Amino acid sequence: MTAALNLPIIDLSSPDSLSSATSIRQACIECGFFYLVNHGIEEELLGHVFEESSKLFSLPLEDKLKLARKQHRGYTPLFSENLDPTSTSKGDSKESYYIGPLDTRSNLNQWPSEDILPSWRPTMESYYRKVLSAGKRLISLIALALNLDEEFFEKVGALNKPTAVLRLLHYPGQLGSTDEEIYGASAHSDYGMVTLLASNGVPGLQVCREKSKQPRIWEDVLHIDGAFIVNIGDMLERWTNCLFRSTLHRVMPAGQERYSVAFFLDPNEDFVVECLKSCCSEASPPRFPPIRSGDYLKERFRLTYGS
Repeated sequence: MTAALNLPIIDLSSPDSLSSATSIRQACIECGFFYLVNHGIEEELLGHVFEESSKLFSLPLEDKLKLARKQHRGYTPLFSENLDPTSTSKGDSKESYYIGPLDTRSNLNQWPSEDILPSWRPTMESYYRKVLSAGKRLISLIALALNLDEEFFEKVGALNKPTAVLRLLHYPGQLGSTDEEIYGASAHSDYGMVTLLASNGVPGLQVCREKSKQPRIWEDVLHIDGAFIVNIGDMLERWTNCLFRSTLHRVMPAGQERYSVAFFLDPNEDFVVECLKSCCSEASPPRFPPIRSGDYLKERFRLTYGS
């Protein structure tokens, strides 16, 4: 029996930002995960996102493959990704769809035909913009949690043109019998700065707080209606000199269809990520050299997809 992980709930609308920042700091040092409520995304809009996501993934495979992933935009089929390089499975049992920035880079995005899914694009664009706004407000609290100025990441230009990516995910309910262990998403940590995840409530997400220990102990992350599950990525762990933790997590099959939507908020491609002054000292010097955000993410994608 897997135990449930007890995570703090952060209220993004709270006027007491210092108290919220203190709770975020503790959560990020201890396990790198927390819940986020009152984030400004209406329940109705989130419901539409899951409806439109379901419509897309219900299309015939040949139609979905016409939108196959190019330049990290578009559709990826079942088993096309294996997030755990030590796993011997044929790939993760999920299909997904990437949507990138909506600014001048938006011409890289691929959109389903309006003849087939007329409400799809406006729904996703509306959700993207609202969760980006929530993510930027969250980053201000993370700055406070790191003993920095609330507007630090804005002032240094890290989020002028953020590399923010929306990823729709579908985990099939039944995959037939097999002797091979099947994962919805095999064990991994996220690559970037911070991830905001919403789901349709079907369980499956698990966290391993101590990734270096064997055997690994996995704990369930329970669904809370209306709450995002937020986790820290490898880039922010690097940025904070490993003060904040990017935690190993996975999705296990639950015997039901699971839909989720992940929003990955990362810095501008050209922004140089180097140890924050509040996270290093003579006793704790920087562990990593500076690196361009875009170069770091490109290499992580190459290791996952081979391109």
